[in-house]
Amino acid sequence: MTRTLRAGPLELVPLRERPDLIGAVFAPTIQGAWPEFMRHDPAAELYFGDGHLDHWLDTAFAIRDAEDPGHVVGRAFAVPFVLSEEVERSALPDDGWDGVIRWAHADRVLGRAPNALSALEITLVPSWRGRGVSLAIVRAFAACARARGLAHLVAPVRPTAKSLEPTTGMADYVARCTPDGLPADPWMRVHVRAGGVIEKIAPVSMVVPGTLAQWRAWTGLALDRSGAWSVPGALVPVHVSIEQDHAVYVEPNVWVRHRV
Repeated sequence: MTRTLRAGPLELVPLRERPDLIGAVFAPTIQGAWPEFMRHDPAAELYFGDGHLDHWLDTAFAIRDAEDPGHVVGRAFAVPFVLSEEVERSALPDDGWDGVIRWAHADRVLGRAPNALSALEITLVPSWRGRGVSLAIVRAFAACARARGLAHLVAPVRPTAKSLEPTTGMADYVARCTPDGLPADPWMRVHVRAGGVIEKIAPVSMVVPGTLAQWRAWTGLALDRSGAWSVPGALVPVHVSIEQDHAVYVEPNVWVRHRV
């Protein structure tokens, strides 16, 4: 069983140890950090869905203030999986976040022993953002992988500031650097400062399909013409088809590999 991990002024408490905190990590103050449409990725059901989350509680964490243990200030999710040529996985998947969840689900069903850990999400309440703690949380994931005897730690990183320019190609966006050579994107910069190495872009990392009625409810937008729509919080435009009564969001992420 994974034990509580220290991350600077915060603690990562595995939900296996404290299942009573599951409700707190899905509270509106934390859940509301994500755009509504992000909660409707079908692949996410294999991790968060009823009957599935129970299998991943050793690497799902409530983040709490170490000086105020009753105060849950965020959550961190990761998933163990197999990365090996023996199962025809010589490279990280182009379908990134969705793909690694599917791999982990298949590995669990088939009884394969994992040798890798993929970070999936780190979310903090607004009062804890911008305080430099994310770096310590990423490093805590490495400690988690090490404690479990896993050889790899990876993350399909969602560059946070990319939503400010959804029409920019991901390759061009990721190539931007600060004068000191670090990624221009703040969340990518955290991962690199934590020792991560950018491996490749996952062009179809998260796919969220839905009817126009669903997407209108998720976004509050009219979506009354076919074509590409910029949606608040989306890293790339959403593809809308009036003729086919559907919209599809295909989000690219960036694979980062960390040392264990």
